[in-house]
Amino acid sequence: MKNVLTSLLNPPTNGPTSILLLRLMAGGVFFWEGILKFVYANQGVGRFTKLGMPFPHMTADFIACLEIAGGLLLLSGLMTRLIAIPFIIEMIVAILSTKVSLYLGTSPLPLPPAPPKVGIWAVLHEGRSDYAQLLTTAFLMINGPGKWSLDALLLRKREARQPEQLQGRRSASNREFAA
Repeated sequence: MKNVLTSLLNPPTNGPTSILLLRLMAGGVFFWEGILKFVYANQGVGRFTKLGMPFPHMTADFIACLEIAGGLLLLSGLMTRLIAIPFIIEMIVAILSTKVSLYLGTSPLPLPPAPPKVGIWAVLHEGRSDYAQLLTTAFLMINGPGKWSLDALLLRKREARQPEQLQGRRSASNREFAA
């Protein structure tokens, strides 16, 4: 368990700088979707109520806060792997709670405005952003935030401090030996 936590908190930061584009896409979408849940009731409480989510007010507020805070974490590249876990779970729940009923034609949400309205093609069309968010977040969890991230900056600062700490310990042990 300790190794898993260490891996989540110390991600690889040597990936290509283009990972920044994926963080901007996923983090930006989560961030503004979180804000929308507060601004428009039909995107937050109303949607969660129609879907039959338990405690829709609390659930909508929790998910909105998660998306805003987590979106900012993804955008900055801080704790990227850690925040990816709840986002992956969220996207799986979103797909299962909205797309299965769309496939069956029993969705409590309004049907798409244009064909296809139900069935597999409707699911594939309506689920494209959920799918993109799920896979992008999974990619970030596996590969880390990249070179242009706060995680990478913090790692560089930690590595720069380590030689100083080792030298300080050596000096202290040399003084003890001399005494």
